[in-house]
Amino acid sequence: MADTTVYDIVFAGAGTTACLVAGRLIKADPSLKILLIENGPHTQEDLAHVQPARYPAHLAPDSKTVRFVEGKPSAALGGRSIVVPAGQCVGGGSSVNFTMYTRAAASDYDDWETKYNNKGWGSKELIPLLKKTETYQVQPDLDSHGYEGPIKVSYGGKLSNIGEDYLEVASNYDPTRKATHDVNGIFTCNEYGRWPKWIDEKTGKRSDTAHHFLYNNIDNQNQKAITGCAVKRVIFEGNRAVGVEYVKNPAFHPGASPEEVFSVRAGRLVSGIGATPLLEKLGVHTVVDLPGVGARYQDHYGVFPAYFASDESDTLDWIVRSDPDELKKWTEQWLKDGSGLMATNGLDAGIKIRPNAEELADIGPAFQKRWNEFFANAPDKPVLWLGLLSGLFGDHTIAPPRKFFAFVSFIMHPSSTGYVHISSGTDPLAPPDFDPGYLTAPDDAELLAWAWKYTREFARRMKCYRGAYSVIQPKIPASSEAACKEDDLPVDIDAPKLKYTEEDEEAIRKFVRDEVHTTWHSLGTCPMKPRSQNGVVDSNLNVYGVKGLKVADMSIAPGNVASNTYSTALVIGEKAAVIIAEELGIKGV
Repeated sequence: MADTTVYDIVFAGAGTTACLVAGRLIKADPSLKILLIENGPHTQEDLAHVQPARYPAHLAPDSKTVRFVEGKPSAALGGRSIVVPAGQCVGGGSSVNFTMYTRAAASDYDDWETKYNNKGWGSKELIPLLKKTETYQVQPDLDSHGYEGPIKVSYGGKLSNIGEDYLEVASNYDPTRKATHDVNGIFTCNEYGRWPKWIDEKTGKRSDTAHHFLYNNIDNQNQKAITGCAVKRVIFEGNRAVGVEYVKNPAFHPGASPEEVFSVRAGRLVSGIGATPLLEKLGVHTVVDLPGVGARYQDHYGVFPAYFASDESDTLDWIVRSDPDELKKWTEQWLKDGSGLMATNGLDAGIKIRPNAEELADIGPAFQKRWNEFFANAPDKPVLWLGLLSGLFGDHTIAPPRKFFAFVSFIMHPSSTGYVHISSGTDPLAPPDFDPGYLTAPDDAELLAWAWKYTREFARRMKCYRGAYSVIQPKIPASSEAACKEDDLPVDIDAPKLKYTEEDEEAIRKFVRDEVHTTWHSLGTCPMKPRSQNGVVDSNLNVYGVKGLKVADMSIAPGNVASNTYSTALVIGEKAAVIIAEELGIKGV
């Protein structure tokens, strides 16, 4: 069944970058005919999306706003399979993420330009685009931040007393590292501070691309978004992409037949071709052989050990449990003035950390090699993000009805990589062949083991600390002086550090293998590199070997970035909008 409208641009997916690019282009030229085809549902003014504190609901097993992608069992994880959620709704990850505002290091983008030969993708060119997107409500007059963009950045509606406690411990326990008012200054890191959020301080709402680039243009009939539909394949005439076929997702269209295929035609496509042997095996005709498609999956991943918090602590636990009284209390506050716990994500403070010489020795020899090769001469590159979550990151249905806090530790430039490929030549909804590759490089395991020990020293010095939740902690023998105690009180700030036996260390290593999880930052599977380096797109986002087909999302990242990837997805979108506008002769983007 064919849609007879000929669109100027078709987006396969209505995720973060698609909404931004579509919004920028149609605002500059309202006559453009633009179609977005999204596998998930709409999100417009849905409280599950616009109220920041409700983000954990999207990770529920029955969620339809994310797609759960299960990896292969991994020997590096003791046979465990990793499940990675991916945004599946209008706005994509921007509509379901943790709203954590973390920007990449300048050198990350400079690497894109110099290491991978992408002219125009260095920090000098991208920082103005980062500024273009945002209105930074945290502090005025900072050179690297923007103040006129549609996406708002603030501290959210409430600083928890747990966050205050953490910052107090940081200033006294680790005085060698300073505090800062700008933890995302692009050119620096290794400083403690409050953590900004993609939340509008005036309304308390999530700042996503769906509401700020797509839904605000909804009156323009030339912009169309189809939801609950998955793109099946790109239609080519010769080597030019001219349209797509798509099918209805039965999760949103009960009774839909996989045999019923819809098609649309376009002047340009923004979408995701591949390795000939893989495609031939699945009965797919190869238009162009690009073995780099899906070959180098990257992510950020970490551990989230849990601790019991004092009764007076501000946490999200009762909101996550859907306690009626707490939901009523904080929703009323949010509706009144956009403040309170409903206007926060619980991630109030942290650090993008670089270890010093003593810490490098503690981490281990495998990471020392990685440090010398990658980090030592790039002082703006952090190794880990370490910070605090005011609440339990885990299964509340089996946890005691108490308040919690968790320490989040994730690696910002993991050495380990994986892959992701299609598993069916006909079914776009078939689970992919996916191996995330976590901990296959030994230096990553060393880092997370050290991070657990480092953050534990913070936890046990915090006033709100009431013990360790053993379900999400290493199983250190009870006879050890370093054993995790469920009923405990804080130690003095100058208390000696805990010492670990080799048996303790093995328990920590096992904890890392058993508990390492994604931080939902998948990237790099269609890298913007020279074709000779297994690249998939060029620096204008064109897929090699064909015409009329671009890729513009986190998959084009040629190297990892020390950020929560929403920030980088936005700058990719802004750059893509400029590139496409120039090709179409559109001014004012």
